[in-house]
Amino acid sequence: MLVELANGLANKGHDVSFVMPPGGVIEYPNKVTVIRTKGTGIKSDDFPVSDVIVSNFYTLTNVCQQASQEGKGIHVRISLCYEPVFLDDHEASFKSYHISKNLIVLSNWQKQLINLNHGIEGKIVPVGVSDVFRNMNIRNNKKLEVSGILRIPEGGYSWHREQEYLISVFTRLKQTYPDLKINLITPPSELNSSRWLRQMHANQLFQSLTPQNDQQLNLFLNQADIFVSSSTYDTASLPGLEAMKCGAALATVYSGGNMDYCRSGENCLLSYRHENNLFRDVSTLIQQPNLRNKFMVEGQKEAAKWTWQRSVNLFEQALIAFKK
Repeated sequence: MLVELANGLANKGHDVSFVMPPGGVIEYPNKVTVIRTKGTGIKSDDFPVSDVIVSNFYTLTNVCQQASQEGKGIHVRISLCYEPVFLDDHEASFKSYHISKNLIVLSNWQKQLINLNHGIEGKIVPVGVSDVFRNMNIRNNKKLEVSGILRIPEGGYSWHREQEYLISVFTRLKQTYPDLKINLITPPSELNSSRWLRQMHANQLFQSLTPQNDQQLNLFLNQADIFVSSSTYDTASLPGLEAMKCGAALATVYSGGNMDYCRSGENCLLSYRHENNLFRDVSTLIQQPNLRNKFMVEGQKEAAKWTWQRSVNLFEQALIAFKK
């Protein structure tokens, strides 16, 4: 998201830079200046004088605030996730929200959560869906396919995805509908690094898909008639939107941030985790093709609104407002 926003601002004529340690890896096409720090960490001296300094993680708020106090620009925090619940260092991440009142969030749910806990009302800049993702109209006359994404659990950053629950639902679906094709989608680098993921992908009940890039992920999502998300905690759940844009019907668990695009019964089926209704919802979509087709159409309409250009424009407006 940071790269999309930075590139979008650069395209609009703004002078944008990333400040990164020497070992920082750039994984996405980047159109802005990259300033490498002299040391292994980021210090206030590393920041150039700017209109705005943006921090994107709780470990950077103090140094960005220090640079701001030194006259190098207004400090604005973009919260890509609410770290106190998501990560282990609860005390430090919680206190980091008291550093700057200038806050950007990704969803209405996240805005309410931070306002409730800290008394700060952030400005919403939603995620966007890449133009790479589109409906290729290749779902004709074939067996139904159901897909879900698995990510690496080692390290503790995937607990919120409830992946064991997803696997249990997929297993039950395959046992109930033997002709159903069920796809597990995982980035190849994560599959190679995770014993658990390799075990899941080796299960003969499922098909293993490892997209090398967004173009291949787009193809895999286009093969799915139904996309399933079991995540219970997301500031903005992007995979469901990408699947919607590719024309898949969505069955999902409430995760907070997905309520900005999910309307259960209108463009998806949504349940709370404690209800354990994900199997029932996917079964409904399997058994009711008219409802499934309705969600395919309505979901695609909804996802079309979520462009990166909209995100960039709202990000620009928020930064201008904070400068006043």
